[in-house]
Amino acid sequence: MSITQASDPIKGRIEAIKEQNNVYGVGRVARMKGYIVEVSGMENVGYFERVSIADKAEGYVSRIGRGAVTIELVKQNAPLFVGDEVSASGEVFGAYFSMDSIGKVVDMFAEDKMTGNIFKDREPIGAIPAPIPIMDRTKVHRPLYTGLSSIDMMYPIGRGQRQLIIGDKKTGKTQIGLDAIVNQRGQNTICIYVALGKSKKTVKEVYADLLARGAMEYTIILAAFQDDGAPALYMTPNVALSIANIYMRAGGDVLVVLDDLTTHANIYREISLLAGKVPGRDAYPADIFYLHASLLEQGCQHKDGGSITILPIVETRGGEITDYVSTNIISITDGQIVLSAKAFEKGQKPALIFGLSVSRLGGAVQTDEMKKLGAAVRQELLAYLETREVFELVNLDEMNDEMRRKLARGNTIMSRINQYKFSPLTPDEMLSRFSNLDGED
Repeated sequence: MSITQASDPIKGRIEAIKEQNNVYGVGRVARMKGYIVEVSGMENVGYFERVSIADKAEGYVSRIGRGAVTIELVKQNAPLFVGDEVSASGEVFGAYFSMDSIGKVVDMFAEDKMTGNIFKDREPIGAIPAPIPIMDRTKVHRPLYTGLSSIDMMYPIGRGQRQLIIGDKKTGKTQIGLDAIVNQRGQNTICIYVALGKSKKTVKEVYADLLARGAMEYTIILAAFQDDGAPALYMTPNVALSIANIYMRAGGDVLVVLDDLTTHANIYREISLLAGKVPGRDAYPADIFYLHASLLEQGCQHKDGGSITILPIVETRGGEITDYVSTNIISITDGQIVLSAKAFEKGQKPALIFGLSVSRLGGAVQTDEMKKLGAAVRQELLAYLETREVFELVNLDEMNDEMRRKLARGNTIMSRINQYKFSPLTPDEMLSRFSNLDGED
């Protein structure tokens, strides 16, 4: 056989792969590890292809080996057994979305989790969002106001920015995301709140809070509950960004709150270990950085006018923000809002650590007036916090007038910066509140 003759079948196979016509086949379950299934006999299956197992489960091909393929199950409605028939679909695994999802709690298959109904007009979408080319991105310059003066004045967020919210458990991380969503009312912004691994009770509480404030009119809650399969939890943030892409490419602004990426990283570690991937640092697989980078890079200001703003949330332990996952995500994002358990317990709301928080865009997304005042207030606040630490136990009578005045002004800033949940301020209200720090509150 000539080289030309031998290459013809290869070319045909390559073309079939490109056209996704190479994925039909039938195999049998050979081994199972929970939601990880090893299948033999599927020689022509394609990577990330949707497969079904005896009408009892559905998943996607995650690895192709010699003589066997690995499948991760996303849905399962009955027990599986060795020898069950596995059928390839000829389709890339994907999710579903309906425009009627706004105002609802839904999953990645466009099922209303409050009623159990599936939207009739749902359309297939990619489970993995397509990369946004650099040439399609433009400068982030428009502000996205959260309504929180401590953020909008000192650590501003722009439309298209990726701003990390990081802190220990019960420090108000989720609340900042919800405040930002509520403050988008009337701003022509679609919001997507992604609940990962949370209880149904917790998600219902979030739904009730947003509904009571009229925010569900423009919000989708995309949920993967704690009792859902790990592959579904792993896929859900990607599906959220695919949905965000639909609105952004239509010229709309989208705010995505990912709650939280620590859970996402732990789920991916669990899947990888079960699938036999070689563990790296802290037992995470070597591609954990790529996983989050490819997810968060979707945040951008698009040249057609739309934008995707991402607020990823990361949970720490003991205030440690230098652990593996935290440092990875800090290096990917455009700044971080760091929260303190100690400050939260003292009643500071939001409980920011002002010395560690930062926005790398800063004044580029602020008006000149807000930029000038915010910089001055932040500088004075940081100086006050440093001074207060040294003179906290000193008697006021022993201080000179200048020191007393400095501490009084700093204390005024702290009291005025305090905001309880769902009490947003407009930019004009912030400017008015902080313009005269020597006056009455």
